[in-house]
Amino acid sequence: MKSKILFVLFLGIINLQAQVKKSTTPVKKTTTTATTAAVVPGIFATITTSKGAIVMQLEYQKTPVTVANFISLVEGTNTFVTDAKSKGKPFYNGLKFHRVIKDFMIQGGDPSGNGSGGPGYKFKDEFTDLKFDKSGILAMANSGPGTNGSQFFITHVPTNWLDGKHTIFGHVTKGIKVVNTIAQDDIITKIAITRIGTAAKVFNATKVFSDYYANKAEDDKKQAAIAAENQQKQAAVEAEAKKVYFEKYGAVIKAKAAYFATLKTTATTTASGLTYAITQKGSGIKPVDGFTFYFHYAGYFEDGTLFDSSMEEVNKTYGKYDANRAAQNGYQPFPFQAGKKDGMIPGFLEGLNVMNLGDKAVLFIPAPLAYGERGAGGVIPPNATLIFELEITATAPAPKP
Repeated sequence: MKSKILFVLFLGIINLQAQVKKSTTPVKKTTTTATTAAVVPGIFATITTSKGAIVMQLEYQKTPVTVANFISLVEGTNTFVTDAKSKGKPFYNGLKFHRVIKDFMIQGGDPSGNGSGGPGYKFKDEFTDLKFDKSGILAMANSGPGTNGSQFFITHVPTNWLDGKHTIFGHVTKGIKVVNTIAQDDIITKIAITRIGTAAKVFNATKVFSDYYANKAEDDKKQAAIAAENQQKQAAVEAEAKKVYFEKYGAVIKAKAAYFATLKTTATTTASGLTYAITQKGSGIKPVDGFTFYFHYAGYFEDGTLFDSSMEEVNKTYGKYDANRAAQNGYQPFPFQAGKKDGMIPGFLEGLNVMNLGDKAVLFIPAPLAYGERGAGGVIPPNATLIFELEITATAPAPKP
């Protein structure tokens, strides 16, 4: 995942939301019921759709507040819903799966139908030993820590990178094929709850959620303290990892920083503020607008630290080599059309424009021509000057055997 994030840094941050076309293959409609799958004690939710039924077992003992929220919304007993049109009614009936990403997940539960809506309140995360280690995981969608509401998603495949980021509160016990046939804008006809066994029957969702909200202020303080402690621990781990990294690669990093500092003294600065140096001249032929050329890059901070490169050897030199990326042929030059005015940060576009085919160059891109005050992707900090080593060619190199 990190390599994907790094790849889009200069190409622009993209929205990963996507649509999938509805299947043209007729799907046999099923008449699955909750009791069919509920052969063991527990609480089960059955989502009825035009494609069939999806039966899920809810983890009410491990994630009681999240399950209580879901059930009380399903049954229309959640008193904290703020919209008068939804209050006191089955919340999910008639809503659509507004976001579907093939081979990832289906997402629903938004009354606005576009991913921006909810019940009018937010509640805490409940992270347990449950993992995104299989298909059919039921979890809460969110916009960050402690922002759960009504939106949920069901996975198509294992998605382990979501562990500790989204509360898992159930899993599909029957109907995974239905999950895989759901298309964007398919409707949730209704959701029904079935309780099997004594413990399940005494679980009072309305009371559990109301009790949570009655003590929410105190609970928020506890959660904030836990979060602060976890942040301190994570910071310590990262600091130690950084120390070990610099002990091994510090000399390479310092040498690169010194090289850049010297090079910049003789470089050319444009009216926009971009500073560049052609370090190796090529053919002298500038690509005409519309011509597709290829470029390799290596991106650094001013202290000489590498944050990403399309070149395998550079990544190895800086201890950033990723075998998975290599296996996916991820260390390759990128095609780009000459004259294109978007798709990259302004300084990068301007830098490409001053180069001829076969040239190698170093670009010193100030923050206003890069990512400014916001930074990017958790990798580029705010107000960062970026330095790129570039090489452009007329053709792509032959792939490795």
